[in-house]
Amino acid sequence: MKPAPSSPSDRATALRTGTRLEYFSLTWNVLEFGVGLAAGIAASSVALIGFALDSIAEASSAAILLWRLNAERRGSVVEEVEHHAIRLVGAAFFVLAAYIGVRAVLDLYNDVRPEESTLGLVIAGVSLVVMPWLARRKRAAAAALESRALEADALQTMLCTYLSAVLLVGLLANALLGWWWADPVAALLIAWIAVREGIELWRVEHLH
Repeated sequence: MKPAPSSPSDRATALRTGTRLEYFSLTWNVLEFGVGLAAGIAASSVALIGFALDSIAEASSAAILLWRLNAERRGSVVEEVEHHAIRLVGAAFFVLAAYIGVRAVLDLYNDVRPEESTLGLVIAGVSLVVMPWLARRKRAAAAALESRALEADALQTMLCTYLSAVLLVGLLANALLGWWWADPVAALLIAWIAVREGIELWRVEHLH
């Protein structure tokens, strides 16, 4: 059964909630980018650098969703904004996957051995806690607004949890077992997940 249309006041509340969540997401991912990039460069870790770049893609997604949500709050017609948001975010993930994949293959080929990164372990662990909570809140707001773009953004946020888990395993394998190759292999998995995200976004866009 199709859910009953929300009242104007309920929709306004959902818009405010969604906007707050996206501002939080934008701030968090910018912070995650800065910390992850610094840690990745210091440790020569392609997985950490890839994780940081994924945070930029996530931040871009949050900025696009803020544009979409604010457009509705101003009374604009949002259907075209939805389409643009989905396409832009999907393209960002394809670019991200290409960079990480090439870099990981080169590091494997050149036998680049990353250093241990305590800071990287911390940021990956904290992300494993924050991202599932944020994804659940975004899904609830997306359902209330019947927004495909916000639903896609929630999916990306949840997939960021998987990226954090992959990163954490790679960093731990390098730190505890000396498996230097686990870092670029983890980066390849991150690239693969990014491709999956991009494909899913384009699939959602073409189904509507």
